[in-house]
Amino acid sequence: MTNHSSIGIDLGTTYSCVAVWEEDHVKIIQNDVGENITPSMVSFEDSEILVGEEAMERAPIDPENTIFGVKRMMGRLYSDEVLQSDRKFWPFQVVEKDHGKPYVRVFFHQELKDFSPEEISGMILSKLKKDAETYLGHKVTKAVITVPAFFNDAQRRATKKAGEMAGLKVQRILSEPTAAAIAYGLDKLDKSDKSHKSNKSHKSNKSNKSNKSNKSHKSHKSHKSNKSNKGVNILVIDLGGGTFDVSLVSIHDGVSEVKASAGDTHLGGEDFDNRLAVHFLKEFKKKYGKDLSTDPKALRRLKSGCEHLKCTLSTSKKARLSIDSIYDDIDFHTSMTRTRFEKINKDLFEKIIEPMNIVFRDSGIPKSEVHRVVLVGGSTRIPKIQSLVSEYFGGDQKIKLYKNINPEEAIAKGAAILSAFLSGKKSDKIKNIALKDVTPISLGVETTGGRMEVIIQRNTPIPAESTKVFTTRYDYQKSVAIKVYEGEGPLVKDNQFLGEFELTDIPPALHGKPKIRETIRMDEDGIVHVSAVETSTGNCKKITIVQSKILQDLVVNSTSTSTSPSIFPSTPTATASSFVQSNDSHKQYYLATWKGRASPFRRFN
Repeated sequence: MTNHSSIGIDLGTTYSCVAVWEEDHVKIIQNDVGENITPSMVSFEDSEILVGEEAMERAPIDPENTIFGVKRMMGRLYSDEVLQSDRKFWPFQVVEKDHGKPYVRVFFHQELKDFSPEEISGMILSKLKKDAETYLGHKVTKAVITVPAFFNDAQRRATKKAGEMAGLKVQRILSEPTAAAIAYGLDKLDKSDKSHKSNKSHKSNKSNKSNKSNKSHKSHKSHKSNKSNKGVNILVIDLGGGTFDVSLVSIHDGVSEVKASAGDTHLGGEDFDNRLAVHFLKEFKKKYGKDLSTDPKALRRLKSGCEHLKCTLSTSKKARLSIDSIYDDIDFHTSMTRTRFEKINKDLFEKIIEPMNIVFRDSGIPKSEVHRVVLVGGSTRIPKIQSLVSEYFGGDQKIKLYKNINPEEAIAKGAAILSAFLSGKKSDKIKNIALKDVTPISLGVETTGGRMEVIIQRNTPIPAESTKVFTTRYDYQKSVAIKVYEGEGPLVKDNQFLGEFELTDIPPALHGKPKIRETIRMDEDGIVHVSAVETSTGNCKKITIVQSKILQDLVVNSTSTSTSPSIFPSTPTATASSFVQSNDSHKQYYLATWKGRASPFRRFN
């Protein structure tokens, strides 16, 4: 039984999928209505919570209490521009509370109640867990859960928290393109095994003379096979309901090594649907003088119609939108061509190009050395997306788009394979699996003039750890404050603030004498840990970053007997300035800028 206690979950923006490793292959687990994918929706009905298909069915009836697209809220603040942009298309209420976090407000148990994005995601994960338990016939306790490669620290932590709320031990937070690469590797292995068995069966019917000949041929073929097993480079393009990722992955002897990743956490099928919705809102208002956006039920029905129309246009050149009694008993009937759809979304479609450029630039691997492009995520079914990718590589003959894996299921399959491996499942197919993922975003601290001092560069293999040494700026300075950021901007104002902490009880000394070793570590889940140590005493503070807040764990060397006095009253407020030269060592020290009265520090090069 314990052999089946772990699963792989693709927690998607619009749909989610769960899979398990059994009988030496991956099995997609169907939900209670026999579907392989489950809508990422939660509906609150009186005293009952509906998840998945039931929630989707209820959405047109009670849109204010049916939640969808919650993945786009994960790890974000209420004030986030992206979240505020999405709110215009959500018929349910989103409120600000708990230090700026977004919550959804619904009518439940005869009163208004607020739920965090993690709680809603936890309900979806709980449903997937239950479906898996129904299929397996026993409890599921562990899971690998996937996230977009470009999810930041807060978003990854929020996803892990949601998994724990669902009663799961989260084995790993895995990047979606990496999961797809794992699934691709197994798919190729399965096809190779089938081909080998077929050839072996055919050879068994040959004469002894033929067998000798075949042995010679087999030896030659094996030599060729070994030569071709030097590794392949695949470009994974993952365009789902709400996010877009590109990863260049090198696969060799069971090792999937991510060379570089890039993406957009706000680009996907939902955005194409929203463009269609805006188009038809204008058309309806022009025809009938009515504003559908003021009616949550009408808006929800329009969004559903737009999604269906978009899917139809992936296989047809024209599609109709027909919604009876959408508003004031008005029947809305219209149509759209694929050409018009592509024009409306032209700028969004073209957003897939720059992340590909970034991946090739950061990896140092040219396009000509890519052997295969793997498309995952339902939105890669859109013909324009496929043609843009083909054109990027110089046309259909230059690169083959690998479509043998179901794009909606590939990520869950890869997660299930890793989950099985981490759980110690015995199989020759997965025994040599190894992952080498990378940091999606650079990590660092604020320095003089609001500059970003990078400590861990993006696309560094994880787990990653790096240390830089800093010092004090003022004589007898007793504390330093440290602000942690992630991002690629040269200034911290262009990056994502993760949190701040203060290292106190620095022994009195002239400026430039104390040495403070600051270490940033990113674990296998892509989650950030930070520590700072004053080297002469061993006085150390370790912190865990949780959704732009800091949980502090002060660890003081047992030999230290000093108390923790307040910061020197005479310490001046830090001001922006350029670097200065140290007179004694002629090295450049960067002066940090911190808020309020906190003492700045400078860096030892």
